[in-house]
Amino acid sequence: MLSPRAQTILKSIVGQYIAKATPVPSHSITRDSELNVSSATIRNEMVMLEQDGYITRPHTSAGSIPLDKGYRSYVSTLGEVRFPLDEQRLVNHLFHQVEQEISGWLNLAATLTAQMVQNVAVVTVPSTESCMLKHLELVSLQDNIALVVLVLEGAKVRQKLINFDQPITQAELTVLSARLNEKYGGLTRKQIKALKEKLTDIENLINDCVLKLMETEDNQEYEGPYLDGLHFTLNQPELARNHVLSQALAELIEQRNLVKNIVPSGLRSRGVEVIIGSENDADSIKDYSVVISHYGLPEEAIGTISVIGPTRMPYARTISTVDYLSSVLDRLVAELYGGDTPTEINRQNAN
Repeated sequence: MLSPRAQTILKSIVGQYIAKATPVPSHSITRDSELNVSSATIRNEMVMLEQDGYITRPHTSAGSIPLDKGYRSYVSTLGEVRFPLDEQRLVNHLFHQVEQEISGWLNLAATLTAQMVQNVAVVTVPSTESCMLKHLELVSLQDNIALVVLVLEGAKVRQKLINFDQPITQAELTVLSARLNEKYGGLTRKQIKALKEKLTDIENLINDCVLKLMETEDNQEYEGPYLDGLHFTLNQPELARNHVLSQALAELIEQRNLVKNIVPSGLRSRGVEVIIGSENDADSIKDYSVVISHYGLPEEAIGTISVIGPTRMPYARTISTVDYLSSVLDRLVAELYGGDTPTEINRQNAN
């Protein structure tokens, strides 16, 4: 644990470095902080901060640069950061101008977030962890060939051809689809597999086809995300000077691996999380920080909104922006799916 004085000095170093992107000298900390201590005392504290891994200095007489541990300490002291009221009004106004469709909302969310934090913003399409079957149809194409059409929760349609060993009519297929809809409607793949009811050979064939289609959907981790602001991040001083670092980020985006790398394995269901540098799971982004939050309806449609940028990131601004935009998307997705937002659900549970 840092002493209050050391914490104040560290906060000044991080804040100034975020703002100016240049090493912070001790005399600048003296002017910035409200500490009534000598420059020598501040230098001594900076030596201790360096020894403990919070900051680094290129050489003895150089200014200080925060390390991951220093940024983590800084973020932990921010407390609640609120998105400005005038910007809340602007965001809400802009969303009211967009057509009532998910693609427009997510595109706008990515654009606004990127502009407001001057870094890459990534918004994924909301989906369920396990897709749910809403409706099944069987359409005869030839005597022994049919098209299996699955309508999944979230208006997703998946289809596959199926071959039978014997001719089968459309009337028979209609009866079969009605019977299977009664059994499978509203179930996930795991729930369908857990059913122990006896099926005919034809029903087993259709059942296997349904399970394979749903498995493919479940294994499709992310649809193409909505991304904006790459130019902001690439123009940050540390990336403009380090082409290897900027190229690594550009390649992740080009190869469509960015989302897979920035979403942590243990991301909690609600609230904003900040992952700083070496805390990231993926080696490819250990020089970056990620600010991320879920949005949507639990167990129905969940997506993520995130920002990725250098560890020298305006954390307070980024956290408040991601938090507010996720709450806006919460509300819009709830309206689309006809459910309560997570905030409303929490309020009902409390009552």
